Amino acid sequence: MDLAKYIDHTFLNPAGDENAVRQLCREAKKYGFCSVCVNPAEVPLAVKLLKKSDVKVCTVIGFPLGQNSTEVKIAEALDMLAQGADELDFVINVRLLKYNPIACYEELDACVKACRAANENAELKLIIECCYLTDDEKILACSLAKMAGFDFVKTSTGFGPSGATESDVKLMRRVVGKKMGVKAAGGIRTREDAEKMINAGASRLGCSASIAICS
Repeated sequence: MDLAKYIDHTFLNPAGDENAVRQLCREAKKYGFCSVCVNPAEVPLAVKLLKKSDVKVCTVIGFPLGQNSTEVKIAEALDMLAQGADELDFVINVRLLKYNPIACYEELDACVKACRAANENAELKLIIECCYLTDDEKILACSLAKMAGFDFVKTSTGFGPSGATESDVKLMRRVVGKKMGVKAAGGIRTREDAEKMINAGASRLGCSASIAICS
């Protein structure tokens, strides 16, 4: 199994060496990862470094809590598209999902429509942060993401109390069907971990331990 093509090579730490993004991009080109996933402030550098490669640039919106206003999420997303990002990973507002799912859907729908108007080819993922949800709420979140037109649902930010699990990936795949993407992220550190997630139904992996996984 060629794991590299599944991997969003990720560096979302708030601290680190100033050359971390440069190293991330070098590694992504060397190993042939699907994308690099970086914080919004680092998107312009990643776009510049990966301009002549097949590696996509992914960034996060409303990260890591998803508690921004809809208007702020849209403004951040449009700015990142204008800066050259290819993929956007939005964080769902968990509180809104739990207590006002209609308003949650309206936010998701507004975000997707704004992004499609700006760049119809952008790939949009919704991080549902499974660790805070019941199975019924996970099903609801995936259903709303599908209705709103997201391309992927994603398990975790990696900043919550737990990350991806096989059971969550299987549930998400069952809800969204075969055509929509499922991204497993958080705690995937070995080749065995990665293969378990793919076998469970993941079509993309968010990993910071990408080199160890593929070596």
